[in-house]
Amino acid sequence: MSFLRRRRAAESAKAGSGSGDDGGGGEGGDKKEREVKSRRKQGPGGGERPRRWSCVDSCCWFVGCVCSIWWLLLFLLNAMPASFPQYVTEAITGPLPDPPGVKLRKEGLAARHPVVFVPGIVTGGLELWEGHQCAEGLFRKRLWGGTFGELYKRPLCWVEHMSLDNETGLDPPGIRVRPVSGLVAADYFAPGYFVWAVLIANLARIGYEEKNMYMAAYDWRLSFQNTEVRDQTLSRIKSNIELMVATSGNKVVVIPHSMGVLYFLHFMKWVEAPAPMGGGGGSDWCAKHIKAVMNIGGPFFGVPKAVSGLFSVEARDIAVARALAPGVLDKDVFKFQTLQHMMRMTRTWDSTMSMIPKGGDTIWGGVDWSPEGFFNCSTKRSKNIYMTTSERSAVRDLENRAGVNYGRLISFGKDVANIHSSKIERTDFRGAVKGRNLSNTSNCDVWTEYHDMGVGGVKAIADYKVYTAGSILDLLDFVAPKLMKRGSAHFSYGIADNLDDPKYQHYRHWSNPLETKLPNAPDMEIYSLYGVGIPTERAYVYKLTPTSECYIPFQIDTSADGESEDSCLKDGVFSADGDETVPVLSAGYMCAKGWRGKTRFNPSGINTYIREYDHAPPANLLEGRGTQSGAHVDIMGNFALIEDIIRVAAGATGEDLGGDRVYSDIFKWSEKIQLQL
Repeated sequence: MSFLRRRRAAESAKAGSGSGDDGGGGEGGDKKEREVKSRRKQGPGGGERPRRWSCVDSCCWFVGCVCSIWWLLLFLLNAMPASFPQYVTEAITGPLPDPPGVKLRKEGLAARHPVVFVPGIVTGGLELWEGHQCAEGLFRKRLWGGTFGELYKRPLCWVEHMSLDNETGLDPPGIRVRPVSGLVAADYFAPGYFVWAVLIANLARIGYEEKNMYMAAYDWRLSFQNTEVRDQTLSRIKSNIELMVATSGNKVVVIPHSMGVLYFLHFMKWVEAPAPMGGGGGSDWCAKHIKAVMNIGGPFFGVPKAVSGLFSVEARDIAVARALAPGVLDKDVFKFQTLQHMMRMTRTWDSTMSMIPKGGDTIWGGVDWSPEGFFNCSTKRSKNIYMTTSERSAVRDLENRAGVNYGRLISFGKDVANIHSSKIERTDFRGAVKGRNLSNTSNCDVWTEYHDMGVGGVKAIADYKVYTAGSILDLLDFVAPKLMKRGSAHFSYGIADNLDDPKYQHYRHWSNPLETKLPNAPDMEIYSLYGVGIPTERAYVYKLTPTSECYIPFQIDTSADGESEDSCLKDGVFSADGDETVPVLSAGYMCAKGWRGKTRFNPSGINTYIREYDHAPPANLLEGRGTQSGAHVDIMGNFALIEDIIRVAAGATGEDLGGDRVYSDIFKWSEKIQLQL
């Protein structure tokens, strides 16, 4: 056998030698070809020629590095002990205080009154139950809340399904989007971004669970009455409250947030009103079923930010983004007019009209005055917690350098925002003839109502120069007639002369605290809980947009700034005190004065309390969104607010909490409002 192996090896070697002599093919040919390729790769000096680096290579390396780092961090996050983040935080910042639920459980507090959460606008999840072909595979998937994956994958389809019918304010044909139910509907807005989750967790620490906690989820896009017409949401809230009261033997504590405050005001009138318009619960329903209503960040009089959103689909952050990257959002750079699509979609959401400023010039101020009068916008102003209210006011008066007239909600030009009204030349826009259509609109992805106004209508708006809360409704009627036609059927923004007038029994008045009475429930308590100490949008400086394709003709003038560092005017926005979204005036007036004691708005004398939370940002990144934040949503993780809520849920009253806690000048500003009480 060994002989045969040696013979085969010799034959193989001979065959290889023969093929090597063959210059035309076999291994010899391959060898020559490799030598030629090698010479081609060599540089002029005989060395290795460097390979050219392409953009594709760079992109691949970048994506690869990002993915590798991401997966490494994800692995470490899942591999580390659950206590490790807390250990690192305590090593840097010192021992952390006990969460409110742990602290109060040690004091002996336990679950007593059932709790009802009422989420605000945009914080509740929405899922698809029926859609068009472009939404294939999304049945019962979240279109709003969660990861927002479909917004990135198919944006036009997403906009189509998130929009309501522009005539009815209900579902478009072939589309059904419905609110997510249960506590998960609004515990987190997106992964890692809590809304109600921290409060729920702390309530659970003193014994609460799902049987005595209820999330009153609703479709926040609809008008309040239409949530009952389409989904019977108000009836469901009524039934769940009655069930919890019957099974626990205790009245409920209701905790609305943001627009949910207005929604629950509507509910309290609906539940007592006779059917079919109301729930038929009778005039004593609230007295029998509700212990307290603890309103968090309530926009009782609306918010100026709603005006800028409806007028030009802007707020300060979007306006600044437009200034940093001109044309990216509002021009056809990426074949997708972002702001125009957002305007078309949000103008079908009737709920946004519930937050248009209410009370007109009486509440918000006129062309030459505003309740806030002088306000110091410096972030360095004194925040000594040991000062009394009068001492704090005196210090602020000394610190103020210039007055701001917040009554001019919209001014066309910085000079117009500051000069006396006698020097302003104005041309009334009401009844102005809308001119020819705007130019260059043939290639628009989406048609907005501005395209029907024409150049003449746009010019008439700018020539009026100044708009107060009293003229804002006329402005919106002029620029968005379809929106306001629907809105006027569901909401009202005035002040009632006679609350006993039968017209105020209609549901369009129920969410306006200036046109309706509180329930006849003298043992019930009402709280206003809100943050202060954060510059909050109060008025705007606008300009005309340079003509371009498919443009929105008005935008905030971000070049308009105050003369000093402490000015209240920055990036075209006048700021006042508030929680970054709701000014103090809107959040606090009703509990400070409008409902305080027995008034025509509070005939049974329900006790009202103001609990303000002075904003303190997190000291470092390890604190997340902070435990002392007063920001509109972040306040839901404020330990002091959570402690107040838990104490009331466990049986405490407003007097047990210490009554009012006020850092702002809300009482002083309230006295300047001449409202018949």
